[in-house]
Amino acid sequence: MLKEERLNYIVNEVKIRNRVQLLDIAQKLSVSEDTVRRDLNYLDEQGKVKKVHGGAISNSFHVYTYREDQIYAHEDKSVIAEKARQLLVDNMVVIMSGGTTNLEVARLLPDHLKLTIFTPSLPVAMQLLEHPSIETIFVGGKLSKDAQIAVGGDAIRTLSQVKADLCFMGMGNLNAETGLAEFDWDVVQLKKAMLESAKKIVVLTISEKINSSQRFNICPIESIHTLITELDPSHSKVLPFKAKGLEVL
Repeated sequence: MLKEERLNYIVNEVKIRNRVQLLDIAQKLSVSEDTVRRDLNYLDEQGKVKKVHGGAISNSFHVYTYREDQIYAHEDKSVIAEKARQLLVDNMVVIMSGGTTNLEVARLLPDHLKLTIFTPSLPVAMQLLEHPSIETIFVGGKLSKDAQIAVGGDAIRTLSQVKADLCFMGMGNLNAETGLAEFDWDVVQLKKAMLESAKKIVVLTISEKINSSQRFNICPIESIHTLITELDPSHSKVLPFKAKGLEVL
């Protein structure tokens, strides 16, 4: 694969998934880790990604800024957020994971809606503070600098004391056959705790992430109640999830 092709692939993966791991990119492209490391250094210098330890994150994935023009597939994520809003009613208790799709949900919540929202995500928590009728409870713990969420025992113990009405879970990888997956072991444990802490699990994802997989499984697809994408529920890409019994919005 030519260098330009590698660079384009890396940039696209970072845009879609918000963050990537050096080792995963090297394996998928069948090149050395040193080659990918040089590519990431170059892309960081060009301002196309932000290089972090072990990989890279999107420039839009920053706790202090929210710029629509930097959010990948922003229009699609807005469609997903509008669909997600339909599931919310006053006085619900909600858990929200991190990611730019959930960040868009948090941004678009109406001011009059009264909710209690638990989140381990710093960007989502800060966005929720803009809403006068929402009680925001930050699920604290060890902070992942890359994912910008709290992970570890303290966060998991806090979630174990919660039984929310629903959980909005952003996902980087999902497959109708193999289920939900991530490459970060700490994030996997956190999301497993979220599954146990809500009566209804709603996965939010742009359709580009469908049919992807990763090294660490979170749960089978049957553990999910609802899938929300930007696609029409009759689209062929989401039919396998309907076949598994999921509600598709």
